Amino acid sequence: MSDSYLSKISELHELLGIPASFREECSMPLCHTPAQLVATEPDYYGRPQQLTPEAFAAWSDMKAAAARDGVVIHLISAYRDPDYQCQIFKRKLDAGEPLAAILRVNAAPGYSEHHTGRAIDLGTLDCPALETEFEKTPAFAWLSEHAGTFGFALSYPRDNAHGIGYEPWHWCFMS
Repeated sequence: MSDSYLSKISELHELLGIPASFREECSMPLCHTPAQLVATEPDYYGRPQQLTPEAFAAWSDMKAAAARDGVVIHLISAYRDPDYQCQIFKRKLDAGEPLAAILRVNAAPGYSEHHTGRAIDLGTLDCPALETEFEKTPAFAWLSEHAGTFGFALSYPRDNAHGIGYEPWHWCFMS
């Protein structure tokens, strides 16, 4: 990691009130922006998204395979930079959520797998976005069985070592 990246992350943490000791105490690795990102299809809401070329190819193959099996999965979120992650925190802080509670459900700026361009948040029809109800869908069952074939893994299972809340919708390309 470059010193300028570390400085940027420190500035964002200071802005959000994340203690300087967080970096040493955090069990998640520091994540950085990849050298190359490509445009994907728009997400479910029509917003432009980006992934690394390899992650996008794997996502496209996985989505097509699910469709062949009659399962609909759609993209809700992909790459986001540390500034975007900071805005997520800022909105929640401004709404009165305590920092400790936010850190249980969102990775701090600099620590989100979304910064790598390999993480995707997924959804399906008839299920609210980014809710644990996703685990009860045919889409989650299909992903649990097949995502590894495409290089994807569930990042935050129940009781994960990082202390992030269970996110059945968050998958990361690990290959």
